[in-house]
Amino acid sequence: MADAPQNFMDMFQKLGEQLKVPSFDMTRIMEHHQKNLDAMTRSWQAMASGATAIAAKQREIFESAVKDITAMAQDYKPTGAPQDIFAKQAEFAKKAMEAAIANTRDLAELVQKSGNDSLKIIHERMQESYEEIRSGLEKK
Repeated sequence: MADAPQNFMDMFQKLGEQLKVPSFDMTRIMEHHQKNLDAMTRSWQAMASGATAIAAKQREIFESAVKDITAMAQDYKPTGAPQDIFAKQAEFAKKAMEAAIANTRDLAELVQKSGNDSLKIIHERMQESYEEIRSGLEKK
């Protein structure tokens, strides 16, 4: 007659006893994983906050561009010397280019800050985790 099927956990436990593997503190393991999940949540929140700031900056850029174009359209008078018309167009192009450069820099700084904040949270948790593991091993 065949042996009765064994529960997988029972088989795993017997194997651990045979190999003299030390028992695990499941409460401590669960606490460790909970801290990891908390760190991931804070990291995602930092990224979401960064995305919100980027969206707000993009909206600000768009509103500013619409305002500038509207002002230019209202002030545009095609009459006058060609040199004057060209100078006004060149001045507007220069302002638009300077604004684009400044806006790109601002957006890049927001993206960098958001990424750095998120990575800092993960890095700190990794260091804490390492210390927890090391202190657990030193006690044994």
